[in-house]
Amino acid sequence: MRMRRRGLIGAAATTAVVVGTAGAVSHRQQQKYAGQNAAAQQQADMDQLAQQQAAQQQQLDAMQQQAAPPPPQYAPAPAPAPQAAGTDLTSQLQQLAQLHTAGVLSDEEFAQAKQKLLAG
Repeated sequence: MRMRRRGLIGAAATTAVVVGTAGAVSHRQQQKYAGQNAAAQQQADMDQLAQQQAAQQQQLDAMQQQAAPPPPQYAPAPAPAPQAAGTDLTSQLQQLAQLHTAGVLSDEEFAQAKQKLLAG
């Protein structure tokens, strides 16, 4: 009978060791999976936050574009119409002739002014 008792005690001890080891392994696996789940959840939260921030930035950009009208585009000032050299020269000669006719310019002054205009 003594052998039997040792067998039962030995079996009970072996069972206790196996159960303890299984419990420790199970606890370790639970911690491992909990850590993995927490990391995955944290990454998902970060991704969601990044998406929300991107959407908010797009909304802000759209609002700024609507609020601020584009700067006005001004047309360049039209260039002055070039006057024909002949027209300007003709009008100046006519003015000289009028001054000569009115007696403001003498024959000699008229001739000098006319030569000066024609020489350019």
